[in-house]
Amino acid sequence: MPDQPIEQPTTPEDLGRTYAAMLGEEAWQTEVAPAPPVEEPATPPPALRIIEALLFVGGAPLTAKRAREILRGLTEQQFDETITQLNADYRRQARPYALTPQGAGWVLTVRPRFRHVIDKLYGGVREARLSQMAIDVLSLVAYRQPITKADVDSGRGADSGALLRQLVRRGLIQILPIPGSSPKEVAYATTSRFLEVLGMQSLDDLPKTHDLQQI
Repeated sequence: MPDQPIEQPTTPEDLGRTYAAMLGEEAWQTEVAPAPPVEEPATPPPALRIIEALLFVGGAPLTAKRAREILRGLTEQQFDETITQLNADYRRQARPYALTPQGAGWVLTVRPRFRHVIDKLYGGVREARLSQMAIDVLSLVAYRQPITKADVDSGRGADSGALLRQLVRRGLIQILPIPGSSPKEVAYATTSRFLEVLGMQSLDDLPKTHDLQQI
């Protein structure tokens, strides 16, 4: 009887069975690499959450114009509705903060009943009195912002690095990048806390320089 043609193995499993049949053993198990996980496309956050994040970042009051520059397709009406919804959510959830109008925009502020937390963090008004030199620096920043350290030094005729750092630590001024300049070149501007301490709604309400003595 002529030999039957031997069927050639075509897969790793076939090869394993053929080899095992020759040795009288069980076929070996081939390892199959698991398929890579399929990544779900990231879902962008809703406009409400993006606007909320912008408010939490702080800095200059968030205006409808600025929000629309960041969120394409956002209308001024949608921006106003988002502010109203966020404030309603914060009240319903008894959050310690709220959105308050400031100038042409909105800022996130701590509710009055929780102001003592800020005082403990930064020191109360009575504990946070500034030296005359610090007031001079704060005045320059307030009335000429955004202003660089070099311009502050020039206006005072002395180095102002330590005083600027002190004002930043107290939350009265903030550091801002200068567009088109190196990361080391920065400017200084006042913060929302600065307005709160002086009881102002916007920089248009800036007091006379001697009134800064009350900070």
